[in-house]
Amino acid sequence: MLKKLSRDNWRGLLLISPTLLLMIGLLIIPLIVVVITSFGSRSPDGNVVYGFSFDNYLRLAGFTAEGFDPLYIEILGRSLSLAFWTTLLVICIAFPLAYFVARAPAGQRNILLFLILVPLWTNFVIRIYAWLMLLRNQGVINSVLGWLAGLVGIPFTPFDMYPSDGAVLVGMVYEFLPFMILPIYTSLEKIEESWLEAAADLGANAFKTFTRVIFPLALPGMVAGTILVFIPVMGTFIVSDILGGRQVILVGNLIQRQFLDARDAAFGSAASIILMVMTLVVTIIYTRKFGFGEEIASA
Repeated sequence: MLKKLSRDNWRGLLLISPTLLLMIGLLIIPLIVVVITSFGSRSPDGNVVYGFSFDNYLRLAGFTAEGFDPLYIEILGRSLSLAFWTTLLVICIAFPLAYFVARAPAGQRNILLFLILVPLWTNFVIRIYAWLMLLRNQGVINSVLGWLAGLVGIPFTPFDMYPSDGAVLVGMVYEFLPFMILPIYTSLEKIEESWLEAAADLGANAFKTFTRVIFPLALPGMVAGTILVFIPVMGTFIVSDILGGRQVILVGNLIQRQFLDARDAAFGSAASIILMVMTLVVTIIYTRKFGFGEEIASA
């Protein structure tokens, strides 16, 4: 038995070895390099001077030689806030849409899912530039509103929608909405119509049916969708760069500019580690609170 178990273990190890080697080479080793670099410093010519110092982390915490500077703490807080509101708005929009698709006739579901996925076929940056054309002062939205105001003789001042935090939030919600719709749809699709009929037979009204049946069963999809949305929003920089006009700085923008513009890889690496730790902590707290939805769904 022990010999067979050992043989099975070796066979399993052999099967996972390609994936294991890829993870070590593409994830673990680069992460170790980033951690080591984060304790270094920048030389005058922009190279990394390896050492062991917490200066980069202290700088991120606001402690500098000139005194306390909350700049980077504000950037971290802004990133967390934007990720939170993006995820919340995406849930509010995605849930009713996913429910509508899940309850649609079987022949229409594939068409509706196709329409949801069509925007993903277009390049990420092109979709953001499309929103830029919509939101800027001379963009489509202000032009249409100005034309309508002219028809009724009302003076119109273009809305100042770009660049702004609101424009970045709109772009984030648009970009990551499908990643919330699909997991919620997957959970809602599994709900049998007979379960809803049973709830109605037991005297549950529409609100109780939603809170006692539909929502608990959809929770696994919501939890998965939240992770798929929150983590990328925390690290992205393209949306805030374009729709924020390089004025809305998030952690992703900070890291990108440290590596490419300031050529301070040590400080950029420290910011990357802080971003990873922040995301990991929030994800652990969230999943400890809700699990992955299985506990509530099975209650």
